[in-house]
Amino acid sequence: MTTTAPDSSYTARHLSVLEGLEAVRKRPGMYIGSTDSRGLMHCLWEIIDNSVDEALAGNCDDIRVVLHADTSVTVEDNGRGIPVDVEPKTGLTGVEVVFTKLHAGGKFGGGSYTASGGLHGVGASVVNALSSRLDVEVDRASKVHRMTFHRGEPGRFADPASGPDPDAVFTPFVDRSELEIVGKAKRGVTGTRVRYWADRQIFPKNAVFSYDELVTRARQTTFLVPGLRITLRDERGVPGTPGEAGPVEESFQHTGGTVDFADFLAPDTAVTATWHLTGSGTFTETVPVLDERGHMSPQPVERECEVDVAMRWGSGYGTEVRSFVNIISTPKGGSHLAGFEAGLLKVVRKAVETNARRLKVSTKDTSQRIEKDDALAGLTAVVTVRLAEPQFEGQTKEVLGTAPVRAIVARVIESELTARFNATTRDGKTQAALLLDKIVAEMNARISARKQKEISRRKNALESSSLPAKLADCRSTDVGRSELFIVEGDSALGTAKLARSSDFQALLPIRGKILNVQKASLSDMLKNAECAAIIQVIGAGSGRSFDLDAARYGKIVLMTDADVDGAHIRTLLLTLFFRYMRPMVDAGRVYAAVPPLHRIEVVGSGRKKGEYIYTYSEAELASTLKKLDRAGRRYKDDIQRYKGLGEMDADQLAETTMDPRHRTLRRVTAQHAEAAERVFELLMGSDVAPRKQFIVEGAQGLDRARIDA
Repeated sequence: MTTTAPDSSYTARHLSVLEGLEAVRKRPGMYIGSTDSRGLMHCLWEIIDNSVDEALAGNCDDIRVVLHADTSVTVEDNGRGIPVDVEPKTGLTGVEVVFTKLHAGGKFGGGSYTASGGLHGVGASVVNALSSRLDVEVDRASKVHRMTFHRGEPGRFADPASGPDPDAVFTPFVDRSELEIVGKAKRGVTGTRVRYWADRQIFPKNAVFSYDELVTRARQTTFLVPGLRITLRDERGVPGTPGEAGPVEESFQHTGGTVDFADFLAPDTAVTATWHLTGSGTFTETVPVLDERGHMSPQPVERECEVDVAMRWGSGYGTEVRSFVNIISTPKGGSHLAGFEAGLLKVVRKAVETNARRLKVSTKDTSQRIEKDDALAGLTAVVTVRLAEPQFEGQTKEVLGTAPVRAIVARVIESELTARFNATTRDGKTQAALLLDKIVAEMNARISARKQKEISRRKNALESSSLPAKLADCRSTDVGRSELFIVEGDSALGTAKLARSSDFQALLPIRGKILNVQKASLSDMLKNAECAAIIQVIGAGSGRSFDLDAARYGKIVLMTDADVDGAHIRTLLLTLFFRYMRPMVDAGRVYAAVPPLHRIEVVGSGRKKGEYIYTYSEAELASTLKKLDRAGRRYKDDIQRYKGLGEMDADQLAETTMDPRHRTLRRVTAQHAEAAERVFELLMGSDVAPRKQFIVEGAQGLDRARIDA
């Protein structure tokens, strides 16, 4: 029996270095959440957040992130640089302590960082443990210091001339580690550069860095740290990314803080200005502190919590609230978000009670009570708090657990928001009144929807909500093939019934001009018979509950007269779809019919039968007549001018407007949603002054002959 001699290079020193990091490699999910792309991105955030903490402390204003073609990533900053001197308790340099020791770093003593994102002291060391190679360079004291690691163990790589290679031969340090000096730095220049290769023993090959997520996080961070510049560079050439054709570089820098962030996130027209609410509070917590003898002893510590909130309400009904702790995003909320919502709801309820008479709200009716969703509808907010050593639920820091923060945030919101509702300026009073009207309208809509739901539940299984009697439905149940024509007036309906193909074309008449939903509230829209009929017939709901897959028709065609009133009705209908059934527009399933304006009757020669030519504009009419004259063809002088769909007979309407083989449809799109929103607000909104200016400016170019076109 032969025995293998023990590896003499494996010493007790290796055990001390790898003891903690081996646990990270065995249970990576405990530290980074998962080992897919999400975990890979989390490792990158850990390194970037260390640089951002330097910026929060006022020692850094420039961070650069490079995604290299060899799958590695570099994070560089101009902060103070990781300490390179020897830490007395371990006998190791500061660089090695940061990258090899769990729960070690500059965030524990309280002297280096008052508020930071890295709090558990495991970020850099975890990334090091999960990397096949990590290189760190530190510029301090006019020198460039360098150390390299292989899966958490310090040593040296025998790199080829082509550059650093994670697969190169690695020799670990045995007796003592060495922080090499590899060059000179300019006087006064400090900073840290970290480049690492994720270990594919831990992360699968399909786990990749997301450039879009990186852009979102960089933009978000520069909003929260005014003045900080973050530059991103992608050299990978990954298909489907901005750097597909070659290296791409973007820089982000903002100076307006959370107010600019809220304005950037806001998707709709503003009801209020962006309000900036700030304040602070203190609390005491008992924390274990390491004494001189090395024992942990509990001691009371007073903490200060700074609150910074930017918020505004818009005309929409969606809610966009982002919460942060020391610039670390907390997507699942926590005590700070709970405090924000509690303070907001308390102030709104009190304001509604104070103005109950004007708002026509009964304070005695318990059903008419503002709920959280009513107050949050249309709200865009950025909620940030800064405090030393916050308690998170887990290393991924998705939930803030520090309990006293809830009361501090609620108190700040209650104080600052009450002042906004009690504003004495004219503009402040107007904004507060509009906001309360919106919130109460949301409450009434919710109550109406609940009542309707209760009525529906009471129906027995044999009953069903019948469609409007005026709907002329089609026989086909194939959504992809079916079409719904929304027709202006009953006269056009009669002709359209004869002109349609009843197999797949349905008709719904509307009486004149429907409600302008850009001005009206949600409850008024639901009460309007025409709007309600359209929503009921389409069958997919409205607003936030709209379900595109439930729509009963593949195409919605707006068929109105070719005159000013028809154009106005079409605009009103598009406003309804744009605001309450937006996914139909985004999916390209809303169309406008294009009926002809003129009919030319060409006289046949001999036994040859005459023919009809349809034109769709004055220019096309003139051009067609010239062609006929040049060809020597005769036509009747009494050219028919269609002012309404009812003037056509069924054959003419089918041939020109409804038959898929001959018709022309104009697809309605909203590729530029923000521009479209501005146009709808200009033409159909409640603010009269901009619309009046638009009409006056366009009056000079109006062709009076086209008023009835």
